[in-house]
Amino acid sequence: MLEWEVDDDDRLSIWGYDAFEVYGRRENGLPDYEAGQQTHEFLRALATYVEEDDELDIQTAGFTKCRFSVLAARYVVRRGDVLRADLRTLEPIED
Repeated sequence: MLEWEVDDDDRLSIWGYDAFEVYGRRENGLPDYEAGQQTHEFLRALATYVEEDDELDIQTAGFTKCRFSVLAARYVVRRGDVLRADLRTLEPIED
């Protein structure tokens, strides 16, 4: 579960105990996993709100059960641009 807040200085903070993944929401407020992940769409929409010469750096690392022993990802959101790192390089995400 991820949580977020905007502080008195208009700083957005996102934290939690899960991978950074965004899903749509059902009418009852629960995540709509069947509709699929919408992380890239969310970040592209968020990029329109990032001020020029500023960036949002999202990093997630940890482990998830025995299926995936290590989880690591990084997104950098800039005005009109979203990049994803694979721990080696920072590249634009595909549409």
